Amino acid sequence: MSKPLVVVESPAKAKTLTKLLGSDYDVRASVGHVSDLPSKGLNIDTENGFKPTYELTERGKTVIKELKAALKDASELYLATDEDREGEAISWHLLEYLKPKVPVKRMVFHEITKTAIDHAVANPRGIDYGMVDAAETRRILDRLYGYEVSPVLWRRVNRGLSAGRVQSPTVRLIVQRERERIAYVTADYWDIDVVTASSPSFDAKLLSVAGDRVASGKDFDERGVARQNVTVLDEARARGLADSLDGSTFTVSSVEEKPYRSSPKAPFMTSTLQQEGGRKLRLSASQVMRVAQGLYERGFITYMRTDDVILSDEAMNAVRSAITSEYGANYLNAAPKQYKKKSKGQDAHEAIRPTTPFRSPDSLSTELNSQELALYRMIWQRTLASQMADATGVTVSVRMTAPATDRTTGEIVECEFAASGTTITFPGYRAVYVASKEERGDDAADSEALLPPLTVGDVVPTESITPVGHATSPPARYTEASLVKKLEELRIGRPSTWASIIQTVQDRGYVWKKGQALVPTWTAFAVIRLLEEHFEALVDYDFTASTEEDLDEISRGERQKADWLTRFYFGKTDDQDIPAITAEAGGDADDALVGLKRLVEENLDHIDAAEINTFPLGNDENGELIVVKPGRYGPYVKRGEDTAGLPDNLAPDELTVEKAIELLAAPKGDEPIGELDGLPVYAKNGRYGPYVQWGDHDNLPPGMEKPKMSSLLSSMVFETITMADAEKLLSLPRHVGDDPADGVEIHADNGRYGPYVRKDKDYRNIDSEEQIFAITLDEAAKIFSEPKVYKRGGRQPAKPLREFADDPVSERPVVAKEGRFGIYITDGETNASLGKGDRLEEITPERAFELLAIRRETIIAKGGAGAKKAKATKKKAASRKKSATKKTATKTTAAKKTAAKKTATKKTAAVTEKPAVEITDLNED
Repeated sequence: MSKPLVVVESPAKAKTLTKLLGSDYDVRASVGHVSDLPSKGLNIDTENGFKPTYELTERGKTVIKELKAALKDASELYLATDEDREGEAISWHLLEYLKPKVPVKRMVFHEITKTAIDHAVANPRGIDYGMVDAAETRRILDRLYGYEVSPVLWRRVNRGLSAGRVQSPTVRLIVQRERERIAYVTADYWDIDVVTASSPSFDAKLLSVAGDRVASGKDFDERGVARQNVTVLDEARARGLADSLDGSTFTVSSVEEKPYRSSPKAPFMTSTLQQEGGRKLRLSASQVMRVAQGLYERGFITYMRTDDVILSDEAMNAVRSAITSEYGANYLNAAPKQYKKKSKGQDAHEAIRPTTPFRSPDSLSTELNSQELALYRMIWQRTLASQMADATGVTVSVRMTAPATDRTTGEIVECEFAASGTTITFPGYRAVYVASKEERGDDAADSEALLPPLTVGDVVPTESITPVGHATSPPARYTEASLVKKLEELRIGRPSTWASIIQTVQDRGYVWKKGQALVPTWTAFAVIRLLEEHFEALVDYDFTASTEEDLDEISRGERQKADWLTRFYFGKTDDQDIPAITAEAGGDADDALVGLKRLVEENLDHIDAAEINTFPLGNDENGELIVVKPGRYGPYVKRGEDTAGLPDNLAPDELTVEKAIELLAAPKGDEPIGELDGLPVYAKNGRYGPYVQWGDHDNLPPGMEKPKMSSLLSSMVFETITMADAEKLLSLPRHVGDDPADGVEIHADNGRYGPYVRKDKDYRNIDSEEQIFAITLDEAAKIFSEPKVYKRGGRQPAKPLREFADDPVSERPVVAKEGRFGIYITDGETNASLGKGDRLEEITPERAFELLAIRRETIIAKGGAGAKKAKATKKKAASRKKSATKKTATKTTAAKKTAAKKTATKKTAAVTEKPAVEITDLNED
């Protein structure tokens, strides 16, 4: 018996729909797009209405074949892809390739529940060709952008680089922030903190001296200059005032009470979910979207790509019912509250919320892994909070004065101190959810603090009076959360693209992470400099934002696809009667009308590659200029003919003239620092730190198949390493002697995990590196005569190198440890290695949590259990067996893929005029 065929994008979504629709429907997955522009060549007929040439992907060929077979027995075809531009385009491509002879219906829904699916089946629509045109315009636009601009970067900066309509402005934002940090001049200032001896005790800060307000960090500009109407205290004056205040009477001069009221935030949309997921759960934007995608496809939350914040009537009733049952009617807002969205996007979805009927997070603890549960809990809390009553309380602001002698003038002056505190009398929505400080704003009233009852004239006893020095800080680098917020403000890209774009700029080497901060590479500096100086319109923020508005107009039928693309690519010509496109906002209006193709052709010959890739740092003590350049093998500093590579983890704003001189003075890895027994000795920096090397591949030490290497001791400095140090290191391992008990040789050496002595295969740690050269045979023999303490694989438990707070996902304590493969972060369930830009002493708790989140995501992506509890031992054993088989197969596949990749790389390298595989922004929606 024939039955309807339903096609969705993902297998997970298909599995969920199968459960809801039952056996009366055949549900299949297209696994995303089945066709796309071919990877090689432009494949767009620019002379014939910008008609694209599509081809089935390798996976698409199989999918279409299987769907055609299924269609033979189908009564009708339901195209149930997502209700956005890309989803509409996928349905259109399916229709074009399947050519069904049965009735076709477009089925859309924003949550995967029985009620929503039944409604979607009963209320189908046709394909929205306006949305299809917008999706195709965006795809063609990105291909044109990448195809024309990327080769310019290849010729003038470096091979393999790419430009993108959203990618390039995103990199520009990160580079501009780093430029601000480089140019920033730090200023020092002082103030005074007072801790009272009242009950309860409270803190007060110096506000003014002799009626002049004391400067705080916000009173200095980027040049380190304070505004005119403030007094900047230096250390001497601050200490003098503090000493003089000791023993002075602090009198309350004013008390002001204000009612405090705080309202909840709107339910989540894509941008706010990514931001709060980063701040609260320490997940990257791409991780947030992957986890949310899984929750949506399994029917736990509504569609996760939306820029709207409304709740349906059904959801509103469910939310208000949940609040009443969980917290009581007094926590419920008096009337249903609908929020207004900030942007004008084309999405028509609800806010991101739990599906109805609502399920509490606790009820899903066995169905979701820890990462999924943490994100679901946050969505559930935020949704409930949006319909709860305001938090109320009282904010009290107190001013106190005290006399002091100003030693700079000898005068007695009045010092005024300020303190404030908030008492929350009714928590309201805060009982379930409090937005992160970055989202709600740095409002002091949001921090609850209690002040004692005070009236004007009261004398307040003091416990301590402390002068405190401060230094102004440059603008903070973007994190993924703050970058998403900035992209949203500038209307660059779509909520659905931000996660993939941020990941893309990291994958392509434009940006790396230092903690949670996004740091641009010197290659990014060169690329953005080229684009700003020669293609300003293409990286103009208004241009990118207005392009999104144009695409919305195309989706609504207010603009024509071919006309828009003609104007963008060829520019304005006399015989064209085409309305001006808003995308011309970028840069010089005349340039914008030139068109992309001519803009590239006219600029290419005027780009000086040497100038674009050279960034002056300053002059040394002899007046010689030092510059930094992004090279093929990494960035380097240059002074005359002298060069030195830059460490991977050195951020651009940390590269000063002094640092460059230090690097230039360091030993060069390709220049020997001396000779030992007629063979050269080198000092080098390697993956695991600095080391010395005896011999090279052309001059091997006697009896050795490769040069001898030895790591520097922790007490040694690479820049000042001497031949005496090198000979000492190259003498290792040191033969201490033969053990009198059994005649076996004992050696002392330094390893990756510290100094040790070794007898055959028995290794024992020793206390210090100095002992390697000083330990006697008797001392070593005594160590081996004592029993070895075994613990978990033969090692004594290592003490944590650092301790952090509890992980927000697993809620377990997080520590840093030394392991077999180096330092790692662990919460006892998940272990995560440090990243490229991570130094243990600089890692914040937030970065530690993020590393664990990334590792969990990797485990889940590979089919692991994430942070779920271990299953039965039998299942574990079976799993290990399967895993071993899978690893073997994976290695074989990986080898084949590597070989294929090398072949492809060779082919690509041969192309000089246009990119064989041009890289553009990922799918927008």
